[in-house]
Amino acid sequence: MALHLPDRLLPGLPYPLGSSSDGLGVNFAVFSAHAGKIELCLFDPSGRRELKRLLLPECTDEVWHGYLPGAAPGLVYGFRAYGPYEPLKGHRFNPHKLLLDPYARRLVGQVRWTDALYGYRLHSPRADLSFDRRDSAAAMPKAMVNEDAFVWEHDRSPQVPWSKTVIYEAHVRGISMLRKDLNANERGTFAALADPTFIEHLLKLGVTTLELMPVHAFLQDSFLVERGLRNYWGYSTLSFFAPEPSYMSNGDLNELRIAVRRLHSAGIEVILDVVYNHTCCGSELGPTLSFRGLDNASYYRLLPEQERFHINDTGCGNTLNMSHPRVLQMVMDSLRYWAQSFHIDGFRFDLGSTLGREAGGFDPNSGFFDALLQDPVLSRLKLISEPWDVGPGGYQLGNHPPRFAEWNDRYRDDMRRFWSGEEGLRGGFAQRMMGSAELFEHRRRKPWASVNFIASHDGFTLRDLVSYSCKHNEANGEEGKDGHNENFSANWGAEGDSDDPAILEVRARVQRAMLTSLLLAQGTPMLLAGDEFHRSQQGNNNAYCQDNEISWVDWDAARRPEGVALTEFVSRLNAIRRDFQVLHANYFLHGAKEIVPGLNDVSWFDEAARPVSDADWRNPVARAITLQLACKRQESSKLLAVRMAEAAGASGLSEDDPTDIVLLFVNAGHEAIDFRFPRGGEAGADGTEAGAEAAAANTAASSKATAPEDYFLLLDSALERGLPDSGAAPHAAALSAVVTVAAHSVQVFANRPLQLPSAIYPVAANEWMTRNEWGDRA
Repeated sequence: MALHLPDRLLPGLPYPLGSSSDGLGVNFAVFSAHAGKIELCLFDPSGRRELKRLLLPECTDEVWHGYLPGAAPGLVYGFRAYGPYEPLKGHRFNPHKLLLDPYARRLVGQVRWTDALYGYRLHSPRADLSFDRRDSAAAMPKAMVNEDAFVWEHDRSPQVPWSKTVIYEAHVRGISMLRKDLNANERGTFAALADPTFIEHLLKLGVTTLELMPVHAFLQDSFLVERGLRNYWGYSTLSFFAPEPSYMSNGDLNELRIAVRRLHSAGIEVILDVVYNHTCCGSELGPTLSFRGLDNASYYRLLPEQERFHINDTGCGNTLNMSHPRVLQMVMDSLRYWAQSFHIDGFRFDLGSTLGREAGGFDPNSGFFDALLQDPVLSRLKLISEPWDVGPGGYQLGNHPPRFAEWNDRYRDDMRRFWSGEEGLRGGFAQRMMGSAELFEHRRRKPWASVNFIASHDGFTLRDLVSYSCKHNEANGEEGKDGHNENFSANWGAEGDSDDPAILEVRARVQRAMLTSLLLAQGTPMLLAGDEFHRSQQGNNNAYCQDNEISWVDWDAARRPEGVALTEFVSRLNAIRRDFQVLHANYFLHGAKEIVPGLNDVSWFDEAARPVSDADWRNPVARAITLQLACKRQESSKLLAVRMAEAAGASGLSEDDPTDIVLLFVNAGHEAIDFRFPRGGEAGADGTEAGAEAAAANTAASSKATAPEDYFLLLDSALERGLPDSGAAPHAAALSAVVTVAAHSVQVFANRPLQLPSAIYPVAANEWMTRNEWGDRA
């Protein structure tokens, strides 16, 4: 039945913001502190023909609102805002420009680039001080009144403890565009995330948490369109509530909900990468699409006494004004919407320092952080910040409030430099392996606050780190000027692809060494999608505009022998990490805690099993080191290991040996090195000679705990799959043995064999694999 459109709206309510249906009609509410009036514009279902304009009749507390009786979900609309056009005072109202509802939950159409989208005459000598009277409606996407309906019965968040979290960063489109086994319309969409093959891959890797790059609706920037390129990454947000339309195979918002539901059923969390620091509208010279036309002076931070200009702490032309209560409310409402309507488990905040800015700069007690951390819904989720922006004092690694984890670029850079052969990095390597305590150990924060990564979407892939000495971004059309210049990479003899077996062997070995350092370090590891099977971007370290094979994950590579081997290697690393609690401790390890007499929680030795002295730490050419970790095995961990071992037909744990000891022999040099096993009492509480004398007094009483007769080889990163033969019995090495560690590699030993047969977390997820809700896939 056609909707009868009245001549005027009823007053309605100022809350909730956006459009909301009550079954009898639709309420509309939008914030603007400086508008003189706001019109609701109604369109036909295609969004091409404007049907009527109705004035929002009431304004309460700076919220304009009205109620349309008889309207229902599916109604297409936009706004026009009337007010002063005074750019010198920060006001840019232009009623000729159709504006997208900031709270739009579903979009119809897309931006079609035309000069009419700008509030000023684009080529006028007066620039943005001029005024444009062309109507932009034909070029604008519209909002659709949406009704969220989905049966979440029995869905439960996996709530993986931070200390056990392993993150996998992926792009919705890129992760499945080359999946030939999927229907063509499902590739590059939310539907592909629910595919059992993808979920099984994550489980076998040992991934607990899937982090998706931006899924908010975003803009295809004009400068990219003009170059024949696309905004691939999606960091130009158009709508904070609406999913990106191109990520839905059939236009159904429930596709994402289904994906989350199925991932949850497998024990996998879903985190969204969100961009609340700026919008897609660029600087004061950008188009008028929504916020600028509704209330530029409220939504954006403007230069004091030069309100014509935007503050650009983001490097993207504008900065959202998080100090304004209505802007802060919008961000909180958006986060809560995704958490409650889509059951999202956490958020990674792009340019998180911007969100914490007040008038005086970054403040860990800013309104944004306070609002987020007191929220009964949001404060319980996983919260991750990218702790920097390009503004003054923008680098804030380690300075975010408790309950936040932070991307640790110091970990990334030190590990890259250490394994690429730079000198003087032994101390930096040790700090990063111990969770970067100098950055995070304050305000009762835990090691998991450091999100460790070797590669992310921004920069080289792991494979490219060992294949290119410099960036190759020519395809971006910016004359190679974009992207980081300091990549701390090495090509090991040839730039780019090579068919030299010796070069390929070194590259693969360095990759495995870096993965070992990543997954066995204290903190929260993050793996970039495809790094587990040698994904390359052909040397492009800034593929933000490459919506093509450069960025898409090549699943054929996952099936090649070298891809299968590296995937198995990563899976074994995650199994080791899970099985040994000391590899994901819930407190910072300093060597000050004595596990048993003569055995500290962490000790450092050189290759000859001598404690590392202060002078040794400063030795610029030393590239070999031994890390010894120890902890009391928790009862829950012992019971789990016993149950898993018995299920696999292996012997259980000895009740009189409740201590786990893990050794990492690390050789970042260019030649093989012989390592010796440390003996009990050789290192003091701090891993130096100063404490060796005191520890030696306890050696006799604790020799069994600190010096087991045998160590078991858990992993050798010099080998493709980590062990000589995956079917062989655990390989034991006598304490007196000398172990030869190949160049650019790590060997991992423990005082017991690996108990867990797989990397899958939690154990209950094995039931998902067995049940296989989609039938037998053999």
